[in-house]
Amino acid sequence: MTNRFVNKRDLEFQLFEVLDVEALTARPRFREHSRETFQAALDTAVAVAAAKFANHYRKADEEEPVLEGGRPRLVPEMKEGVAAFVEAGFLKASSDAEAGGMQLPSTLTRACHAVFEAANVAASSYLTLTVANAHLLEAHGSPEQQRRWVEPLLSGRFFGTMALTEPQAGSSLADVRTTATPRGDGTWLVSGTKTFISAGDHDLAENIVHLVLARIDGAPPGVKGISLFIVPKLRVNEDGSIGEPNDVALAGLFHKMGWRGTTSTQLAFGENGACVGELVGEPHRGLAYMFHMMNSARIGVGLAATMLGARSHLHAVDYAKERPQGRPLAAKDPLSPQIPIVEHADVRRMLLQSKAYTEGALGLCLQAARLLDEEEQGETPESRAEATALLDLLTPVVKAWPSQYAVEASSLAIQVLGGYGYTREYPVEQLYRDNRLNAIHEGTNGIQALDLLGRKAMARGGESLRLLGKRIARDAEEASAHERFREHAASLLEAWKRAGAAAMKVGAALPTDPERALANATPFLEGFGHVVVAWTWLRQAMAALRALPSARGPDVDFYEGKLAACRFFFRWELPKAHHSLSLVETLDPTCLEAKPSWL
Repeated sequence: MTNRFVNKRDLEFQLFEVLDVEALTARPRFREHSRETFQAALDTAVAVAAAKFANHYRKADEEEPVLEGGRPRLVPEMKEGVAAFVEAGFLKASSDAEAGGMQLPSTLTRACHAVFEAANVAASSYLTLTVANAHLLEAHGSPEQQRRWVEPLLSGRFFGTMALTEPQAGSSLADVRTTATPRGDGTWLVSGTKTFISAGDHDLAENIVHLVLARIDGAPPGVKGISLFIVPKLRVNEDGSIGEPNDVALAGLFHKMGWRGTTSTQLAFGENGACVGELVGEPHRGLAYMFHMMNSARIGVGLAATMLGARSHLHAVDYAKERPQGRPLAAKDPLSPQIPIVEHADVRRMLLQSKAYTEGALGLCLQAARLLDEEEQGETPESRAEATALLDLLTPVVKAWPSQYAVEASSLAIQVLGGYGYTREYPVEQLYRDNRLNAIHEGTNGIQALDLLGRKAMARGGESLRLLGKRIARDAEEASAHERFREHAASLLEAWKRAGAAAMKVGAALPTDPERALANATPFLEGFGHVVVAWTWLRQAMAALRALPSARGPDVDFYEGKLAACRFFFRWELPKAHHSLSLVETLDPTCLEAKPSWL
């Protein structure tokens, strides 16, 4: 069986034929680019990921970080891999050309990062966290902070983290207890414990820059009293050289079921009263600043889940085509040759399902990345504002839907491989373990559901929903001109109408009975997500239909596969949205009324 880790053809299709990223070269920021330069960046990502990331995917899992002399030990290939990423310029993929960056659109940057996540998600996490850390400081740090921290981060000298979670608080950031006390010279003494901090300690860079949520003495209670601080592992001198330790102690490593190559740490800040931090922006606005990094990370989680599911699907397809087992149901001779299991209808069902989930999820994630480009480089203030509104609405879905359904694709891959799927001789069991973590990364899926239904769908008087509805209606109208898509277009519009009605029903109930109104937030996210992914599938199918007349060779099967997966999603998956949304519409009280003593 081959060891493919990415479907490059699908990435190219989504980027160039569905999202038309080449059109971005008309924008002033990207006018030095072309389809050829975009393609070159993608090709480089695949080559580096194959040589320096995929090569130790299994080894980093089997030899997970352990403490030696109080420091984590990682496999040596990890350092070689991240160095190759930095050397190839991907830390600065979206940075200005004048600063040594590629000045790529976010859509291309995200696609390139996705390649590395597919090859070795544990190695890539050190890097994507660093990029997000630097971009937060670019947006909210002072000029001096940007000088001291951003360039070392984007050059690979320093790596970054986000330090939010605490043992007693978990996802409830309102209960953060880490404190910050002014020193009188503009810096602060930080004290507290953070837990489950990914990439919190390692030797992959000269220094680690933690972005830490903490409370200033006398701050208001709850999330309104949280501030954000830069806390390096090692202090940095005025000339940029590394100074003495900054009283940031590694209190322990967690050993999770997946992503084992990424250190998961508990960190103690200021045990000796000497942990110095710098305030980012204004006091008490730390959570708002941190959302800049968290929202970026949520799109990253969705992409990581998608790519792990897609890699699982590739392995399952290869195995199903190579593994002989059983005979056609009509065969009467037990001595007749066995057939590859892909010939069995139920195996094709599982492969169509995993294809529909993962390629639909990729369309969703890259659509969000395309909106990032519109938000930053849109031609008018109106187009930029529309992109912001749509991103706010879609970000919870981008994080949560792939981390539920692309995980299911990984599970389906195990089933396709049968008994071998459960063994470590084949990669799908590791892919499943790695992927299962994504449902809890950057806020559990339940939290994303509450955010979507309780905040984002209702924001701006439902304006985001109306804007998305206009885009869906436009594409459905175009699709309905084709006989083979007319049924799909009608089904999509019907489901979208149901989603809107469910959201409005919740909006009406929220002021008086928020507990019941939001009791079915997860079914709403599942149903809403299915509707949005159906939209992305319709767009993919339209692009495939346009391309088919001139297609030759393997491209014919590629485009026919798109049409088949679209049909599967609309026939098998989209109807599930109606059940989920009916629970929301009726404010079903089943879960709310279940007493703890019954469980």
